[in-house]
Amino acid sequence: MADLTSGGLRSELEQKLARFEALEQALVDPVVLADQQKLSAAAREHGTLARLALRYRQFVALERQIREHREMIGGDDHDVRELAEAELPELERHREVEWEALLDLCSGDEDADRTRCIMELRAGTGGDEAALFVRDLYEMYHRWGTELGWDFEVLDASPTELGGFKDMILGVSGDAVFRKLQHESGGHRVQRVPDTETKGRIHTSAATVAVLPEPEDVEVSISPDDYRKDLFCASGPGGQHVNKTASAVRLTHLETGIVVQCQDEKSQHKNFAKALRVLKTRLYEHQRAIEHDKRSAERKTQVGSGDRSQRIRTYNFPQNRVTDHRINESFTLDQVMVGRLGLVVDAIEQYARSQRKSEMEQSSKSTAS
Repeated sequence: MADLTSGGLRSELEQKLARFEALEQALVDPVVLADQQKLSAAAREHGTLARLALRYRQFVALERQIREHREMIGGDDHDVRELAEAELPELERHREVEWEALLDLCSGDEDADRTRCIMELRAGTGGDEAALFVRDLYEMYHRWGTELGWDFEVLDASPTELGGFKDMILGVSGDAVFRKLQHESGGHRVQRVPDTETKGRIHTSAATVAVLPEPEDVEVSISPDDYRKDLFCASGPGGQHVNKTASAVRLTHLETGIVVQCQDEKSQHKNFAKALRVLKTRLYEHQRAIEHDKRSAERKTQVGSGDRSQRIRTYNFPQNRVTDHRINESFTLDQVMVGRLGLVVDAIEQYARSQRKSEMEQSSKSTAS
């Protein structure tokens, strides 16, 4: 086992434990108890840190016991020395188990347990065929997620005349949604013969997927002074879904320049509420990316980079094959498209976890040497 007495991972764990213990005190502080917003924020952060902090606390206690037993082995009392020698191997074995458990917890995304996320699907190169592929991706995710008991809400969409979508913004909620969907961010390529192709030629089109953890209201504070609100008339293909009143909403965050818009509802109020949800999510992701870069600029793995322009998967219809390029593994396309995406997701999740654990172990060995 790598020595955890020093190094970045140990320092990060110490900080998380200290923060957890500070939150424990805050949750019994009369000032915090009297402020519902502060209480909710503290309780949520406390719950997020609990599993890791409690496990690390147990690990620290085991380290302390091991040090004490080694001191007893070096002592003069024969009986105490024999007892310590007999108990030490089991304590060290227990510490190994706790270390593996800590690595498992640390190897996941901090937001992995979130039950809500925003999913953005956008057509790339390929024109109408790319827009149809966006529709197919949506149906694939919807079939799979529905089997898992997830709820899908269309926050905004731009349909095309042929039944595709230039883009779709979805709200997805349910158990482990972000954990399961987080590695879907990236470029998705499709190879197939379009319905409009008369000569049977295979076309290549693309779409991008972005999956963002949706924050709680207490995590992102935003006031009307922070953004500009513009109203406009909604548009749609061939004159359909066009509003003659200005019900569509565009929000521009003044500090970051982030722009979101929603026009899916006929109600201006509902479009505004949806746009605000998306804006808060993108602001949270913006801050999350900054913090992630500060913590781990040197730890960019293929799965965990989150680069939305990176091609992560190819859907080859003529060969009935889906290939995920990050793990260089292929799956049966027709099974994946009708709801068995979990076959791909589970393989990627396992690969990402093993990569992260390997990184952390190597990092700890380097700092300990």
